Amino acid sequence: MPTVLITGASSGIGKAFTELFAKQQYRIILASRDEGKLNQLAAEMQQQYGTQTRIVAVDLAQQDGAKLLYERLQGTRIDILINNAGSGSFGYLHELDARSEQQMLQLNVQSLSQLMMLILPDMVRRGSGRILNVGSTTSFYPCPLSANYSASKAFVLSLTEAVARELDGTGVSITALCPGGTGTAFFQAAQMEGLKVADPKALMSPDKVAQIGYKALMRGQVVVVPGMQNWLLTQAPRLFPRRFVTRITRSVLERKR
Repeated sequence: MPTVLITGASSGIGKAFTELFAKQQYRIILASRDEGKLNQLAAEMQQQYGTQTRIVAVDLAQQDGAKLLYERLQGTRIDILINNAGSGSFGYLHELDARSEQQMLQLNVQSLSQLMMLILPDMVRRGSGRILNVGSTTSFYPCPLSANYSASKAFVLSLTEAVARELDGTGVSITALCPGGTGTAFFQAAQMEGLKVADPKALMSPDKVAQIGYKALMRGQVVVVPGMQNWLLTQAPRLFPRRFVTRITRSVLERKR
């Protein structure tokens, strides 16, 4: 029975991935800083699907978070890594709290990369394994008023595409899932409620995003953008000057009047 490690598993897309893998009878390791939610989710999966579930409460926004998680899993074979944990922010860079921004970058960039570097060697040695990194449509273009976040997601996409080529012939695959606006607590946590981009009518459900990501992961697809409208949005930097793109993305992130 294969084992999947899912970070940011307590809610949103991570929780949706948890249910998908539970239905397929994977052993599941759930990682998040919210131990209470993890325990509740593990109990639900056990009750509904009889899933073998282990939880690891860890804060990946802290510098040693990824290393601590890996150390707690020593001796455990990880067949699939879902690098889902992430956070966002909103506002002018010069007005944002530097410490909070650094924690976001630690979570979105450093911990994601470090988990890959810790887990990939075993996958390559045995010639099998899959990794899915959760990026964003903002992986494809810079976003004024969300500058650090969009830059962090650009890193996720670039890293995934580069490592995918490195892994040719190893039996290991890596996928970047780049959703647009999704109906999770993301916008509330980033204080982005009321923005055009956070309009509930325009958001895709976490379940749909996870289903699309799961299929792409199992096919070994390198990049997947859920939804035709989102895919078209990611093509804008190829069609228009970058100054025009940042003007448009800023208008999308401005608050409704």
